[in-house]
Amino acid sequence: MTVIDFHVHLTELETLTPNIIELLSNAYPTRKDFEAFCIEYSNPHHYLRLMDQLEVDYAVILAGSKTMPTTMAMNELVEAFCRVSPRLIPFCTLNPYLHSNLSKTLEDLCLNHGFKGLKLYPPYNHFYPNDHFLYPLYAVAERMGLPVHFHTGSSIFTNSRIKYGNPIYFDDVAVDFPQMKIIMAHGGRGPWFDVAMSMVRLHRNVYIDIAGLPPQKLLETFSDMGRFAHKFIFGTDWPTPVFNLVNRKAAVMDVKKNIEVIRNLNISQGAIAKILGENAGQLLGLV
Repeated sequence: MTVIDFHVHLTELETLTPNIIELLSNAYPTRKDFEAFCIEYSNPHHYLRLMDQLEVDYAVILAGSKTMPTTMAMNELVEAFCRVSPRLIPFCTLNPYLHSNLSKTLEDLCLNHGFKGLKLYPPYNHFYPNDHFLYPLYAVAERMGLPVHFHTGSSIFTNSRIKYGNPIYFDDVAVDFPQMKIIMAHGGRGPWFDVAMSMVRLHRNVYIDIAGLPPQKLLETFSDMGRFAHKFIFGTDWPTPVFNLVNRKAAVMDVKKNIEVIRNLNISQGAIAKILGENAGQLLGLV
């Protein structure tokens, strides 16, 4: 089966705030171990070797985040990182409060800088996905066939406001832009799993990215996952560790184990193939 990780971030230390470094380094024996990890995999050739070890065929590298004050700098980093291989697929980001012409900027980033999709962070940038000032941006994404990937649900990071991560707002967006491919990262993690599933059932071009969700609990979280396997996309949120919110402890993510758990879910092999790579391949134009 083709495996596409639809949710990968950069590890450049300069993109991380001290608060984020402190939180993430909790998953490693020492702070120096964490910094060494970040430095090693900021080299795209090293990350490609890791992909081979993990048996991942393609990775979507997401620009922007909760930490970077200038998202354009993150776009430049992602562009350079992905330039070394077609297996690395760049998604740009835009902060709607920092860019005056969102639609023109998106078109330029995709036509002239090779980006294949857009990542938006409503809980970190504090906007509702159905705000009408975003509609010119969505019109460009729909016209160009660009997938738009949104953070949804909860977050452990400082200054996030999860009210902006409620998937219900995609009902408006999907009605007004029925051809736009909408990917809900984390599937409304926490309060809104059922709402995210309702969006998937109701709208033809709305998908759930399972990044950050325990793979062994997926069928418990989404009981209709087998029937709607064509609407689920594998992602890891690498290199974000796995967090225990009770004791605030973190552990390094085992990507290979997550893939193996999904391969052994109690659903058909055809459904598993769709989740691990086929759905993402169609969205990205790889198949």
